[in-house]
Amino acid sequence: MTQKHEPSPLEEQIAENLQRAYRQRAEEEVPDRFRDLLRMLKEQDQQTGSDKSRSGEPRNANR
Repeated sequence: MTQKHEPSPLEEQIAENLQRAYRQRAEEEVPDRFRDLLRMLKEQDQQTGSDKSRSGEPRNANR
């Protein structure tokens, strides 16, 4: 039989602080350098995908 663990006040405080820290981090803007990198990767993927589709290979073919 599984017993339910009651967190101590200290464990609850730690959990709340971690949740707050991660929530704040998740709400931050993505830095421009990462946006630029994602844009470049998408463009590269589109170019590679169109080249492969013209050659008859499936776009996501594993080699």
